[in-house]
Amino acid sequence: MITRRDMLARCANGFGAVAFHALLAEAAAPSRESTGLHHRATARSVIYLYMDGGPSQVDTFDPKPLLSKYNGEPPNKFFKVEPTQFDSIGRMLGSPWKFAQHGESGLWVSDLFPNIAKRADDLAVVRSVVSKFSEHTSANYFLHTGSGLQGRPSMGSWLSYGLGKLNANLPSFVVLNGGLIPPGGLDNFNAGFLPAAHQGSVFKTGANPVANIKRLERSEDTQRKKLDLVRKLDRLSADRSGRSDAIESAIINHETAFRMQSAVPELMDIAGETTATQKLYGLDAAYPHTRTFGRQCLIARRLVERGVRFIELTCPGTGHDRWDQHSNLKKGHEDNSLAVDQPIAALLMDLKTRGLLDSTLVVWSGEFGRTPFAQGGNGRDHNPFGFSIWMAGGGVRGGMVYGETDEWGYKAVKDKVEIHDLHATMLHCLGIDHKRLTMRFGGRDMRLTDVHGEVLTKILR
Repeated sequence: MITRRDMLARCANGFGAVAFHALLAEAAAPSRESTGLHHRATARSVIYLYMDGGPSQVDTFDPKPLLSKYNGEPPNKFFKVEPTQFDSIGRMLGSPWKFAQHGESGLWVSDLFPNIAKRADDLAVVRSVVSKFSEHTSANYFLHTGSGLQGRPSMGSWLSYGLGKLNANLPSFVVLNGGLIPPGGLDNFNAGFLPAAHQGSVFKTGANPVANIKRLERSEDTQRKKLDLVRKLDRLSADRSGRSDAIESAIINHETAFRMQSAVPELMDIAGETTATQKLYGLDAAYPHTRTFGRQCLIARRLVERGVRFIELTCPGTGHDRWDQHSNLKKGHEDNSLAVDQPIAALLMDLKTRGLLDSTLVVWSGEFGRTPFAQGGNGRDHNPFGFSIWMAGGGVRGGMVYGETDEWGYKAVKDKVEIHDLHATMLHCLGIDHKRLTMRFGGRDMRLTDVHGEVLTKILR
């Protein structure tokens, strides 16, 4: 348990009123969601749509006509080619897909995403994101934790730590896993040096999304008595040995797990959703991976309705090693887009129809982008020098583009956005000053953005 003494100590160290929320981490208290923050929040939850492997920016949201004009030419004829992940540099590769302008904003979207394109006026596309890493594992750690090394707390854990729970029956940080755990494994969702109660809870697809979700005891009363006994034993151990994060977090997690046994089956049971809603998300689609990701997106909406703070969706396994198309770009990106396009568009539309998009920040990104030149004959290598993401809802201005890459889509040249800036902006939307959300560890105050990060105020309302 996080004690009042801990919270007061954090407040004295400049953590501010945000810390008070963690004092009530085990209580369901929706009425406190917009009080005691560093500033007015424009969102109360985040849905992070993680496109594992690195979608190609020049084939999705950043059109570059010169690639088609000079298709087949050597890239070093036009610019200096940086060392690539696999050192297999092919010719310039024009996009196999056409781009068109959509919505009142005229936002450019490729025909990979015909359904998301219909939501163009909700999207703020950031075309100038950069990463420090071109290898999946380190880039994943960097994207998720702000550090390219294993062991730091993930962004979802920081949000859980800073804001606490709105629903005592569910974790505040949930990962909906459609089949593939990203390179780097579960450490992408770890709590690191934060209390372990804030780590991500992975929900899988299928009838049993969480291990042991069905009790083994004959009655709830029997299980409750066992849990009370375990709690007393843990408390005795904690009183004797002093404060221990492992023990305190185990007590919290035992209680949450007990409540989840009734909350999770109800959450995952979508039989009460209308036929129209299920069809909207693609649950009747012929392509099985559309159905898988559609269910994840629908569950994400249901989690937001129940007050879960941070929900991350991972990609379904389409047989193409995620969005990581080092060869056969056209087939791989088309299959992946077929899996996620309809469900994501449905999620945006459903949130908006229900009045939830204004309070839910939706983020779409990979860990890096891809090169404008080919790897081999028909693939693209990793590119951390300039790639696209988008954000919607939660205080974000829709129908706009921020930042630019060069004329080839290779490197960010205007309004460069670091991963730390993305994290700072996400925290800002939730009412947190990223410079004040800290934990003392290793002799200094640690934070998600380390000593970096600027809020992208130009994309906010």
